[in-house]
This record gives sequence, structure tokens and C-alpha cells, in this order.
Amino acid sequence: MKPLDHTTLARVMGPVQQANGLPNGFYTDPEIFEAERKAVFEKTWSCIGFAHDVPGPGDAVPIDFLGKPLLMLRDREGSVRVFENVCRHRGMKLVDAPTRIKGVIRCPYHSWCYGLDGSLRATPHVGGVGQNTDPSVDRDLLGLFEVRSTEWMGIMFVNLSGDAPEFKEHAGPMIERWAEFDGKPLFHGGPGSSFSLTVNTNWKLAVENYCESYHLPWVHPGLNSYSKLEDHYNIVEEGAYSGQGTTVYNPQLDPSGHKFPDFEGLSDKWETAAEYVALYPNVLLGVHRDHTFAIHLDPVGVGTTVERVELFYTAEGVAGEDWASLRDKNAAAWREVFEEDIFVVEGMQQGRHSRSFDGGRFSPAMDEATHCFHKWIAERFAEA
Repeated sequence: MKPLDHTTLARVMGPVQQANGLPNGFYTDPEIFEAERKAVFEKTWSCIGFAHDVPGPGDAVPIDFLGKPLLMLRDREGSVRVFENVCRHRGMKLVDAPTRIKGVIRCPYHSWCYGLDGSLRATPHVGGVGQNTDPSVDRDLLGLFEVRSTEWMGIMFVNLSGDAPEFKEHAGPMIERWAEFDGKPLFHGGPGSSFSLTVNTNWKLAVENYCESYHLPWVHPGLNSYSKLEDHYNIVEEGAYSGQGTTVYNPQLDPSGHKFPDFEGLSDKWETAAEYVALYPNVLLGVHRDHTFAIHLDPVGVGTTVERVELFYTAEGVAGEDWASLRDKNAAAWREVFEEDIFVVEGMQQGRHSRSFDGGRFSPAMDEATHCFHKWIAERFAEA
């Protein structure tokens, strides 16, 4: 990777009327992708999955996040925790598939065992055959490495570096904007309310596309038929999030008028409004009066992204059989929208291999949210 030119980064961070987009290398260069791990993902709060992945005590899921082996589990007290998925003895991976741990986490190599709180519980034969302790092996100092983590809106976030501001500070502007939804119980819609798309694009292009409504008339004709381009507005919070909103949310999923129950206590704004926001770096959120969704962007490679979509509802009963048909229709409608975006983000990825393209320009009126994200990425690299 060539050293990043501060003049180039400065052009990205300039006013939207004058700024260039990020250079091609930010989408195609494996070395920049590697540098991005530390500059962007490790130093802030990044999404790694969802709390409902581990619904009960003892449930554990191994996660490979940017090449780092993590283990997300729910402890005996019901809290979700994240540890490095590595035995403290010889570095063996502890759990290689989703499981329910009934007793302890046992290393398959030499059978060192850990509690769900990460504490080292057993070290068989460590002092010789039949000797399960040794003065030089202090179990109190050899528990699993815990990763700083938190849950918000059913989403699990981690701070790998351990030194980011508290999550409430990191996401504070977003939490404040959606204060009417904060703290309200969310109920996942079940297997049919979950799907993944593997897309041949850099993760940042998925963020950029999601942030703006400019493409609606040409890419989403069905959505644009009832929520038109002119019904949308930009959402921009420097250094935190950006996206778009609509003043016309009124999908017709059922001809009979059957609808999901709304969240209680919402202001009149949400009778017709919905908002779609990227919380930097890698989670896309949507809120509506009757459901929310979250998309975890997993950057598995410089040109490959897995988009995992999860839908949540306002009441536990909505996950039941009586609502199955409407849930399926809702999931199908969103899947259609997100699949319509695939050719766009893959086409932009292909275009980033152009020798002449210099990052492009922004429409000051329509691309403010996308520029905000470009600026945030450039700032992370400038700081690094």
C-alpha cells in the first residue's frame, strides 16, 4: 500500500460542494482493507451479530470478525458476553460451531475448562499425571480474554481496542434521535424474519447506497410508487451516522388492511414517517411505527460483503402463528428492496477498478449523507 496522501484525504473531508469521494484503493486494495481493520473497526464500536443468536443461558456462537476468533455467549445470569475464542494454554480455538454449553467450555486439545464467566476452572494433569494444579499456573490470571461489548436494539457491538468512548457516547446522537424507540422491547420475528445476502462489493459501498434516496426512482420503482423521491429527506450527524427518512410510510402488505401493532407512545410524526440510518461503521438501521430492522455488514473481504438482515416487532405475539403470513410478506418486501440494490453496489465495485475514476463528486442536495460517511472514513485514516 502506498502511503496515504493527506492532500487526498483532505479533498474527501472538504465541503460536499467541492469534495472528492474516497479513492479507488479504499475499495480494491487489500492492504488498505487490512489497515481499515485497525483504523476503522477496532477503535470504535462495531457490529458482530445479534443478541437473539444466543437466546438462552449456555448458548454460544463462534464468530470470525475480520480474522479474529470471537465467542459470543449468554452466561448463567442471562447477560450476553463476548470473549476471544482461544484457550489460554496453547491458543487452540475453543468452539467451532454454535452450541449450548451445559457445563463448562472445554478446550478440545488438552481439556482446560472455562466457566461461562470466562474463568479458568480446570487444568487436568497440568502438574504431571494426576496432578491438576501447579504453583506456576495461576488460574485466576488465565481466564479467557473478554472483549468489551454491549447490546442496543437487539444488536451486539464490540470495541476490540478496548479504549473507545462508552457506547452511549459513541451512539448518543443516534439514541437521542430515536429516543421514542429506545428502551422499548423488541421481538424478533423468527426464522422467516432473517436472511442474508452475499454481495460482491466492498462494505462501504453498501453503506453509501443505503444512506441516500437519490436512486429510488430508477432502482426501486415499487418502493418509489408510494414513497417517492420528493417524500424523502437527508439525515446527517457528523462523525456518528447518516441516512435518509421518508414522510410517507404506508406499505400495503394485506388487502384486507391487516397491520402489525404499533409501538406504544410514539409521537404523531411516526404515523407516516420512517427513517433509515447507517450507524458507523457497519450497521444499517430502519425504524417504523410497527417494526424495526437491522442489517449487519460483515466485511469478509475487500470485495465481498455479507449483509445479514433481521426484522423485529413490537409485541411477543407477533412472532406467533397468527402473524406468520404478514411477517413473511414483510420480509419478502424488504428482501426485494435489498436485492434490487445488488446490481448497483456490485456495479460500483467493478467501476472502482477504473484507472481514471478519481472517487467521483457529490450532489450537494442529494449526497450529503454519503459524503458524511466518506468524510468519517477519511478522518479515521488521517488520525491513524
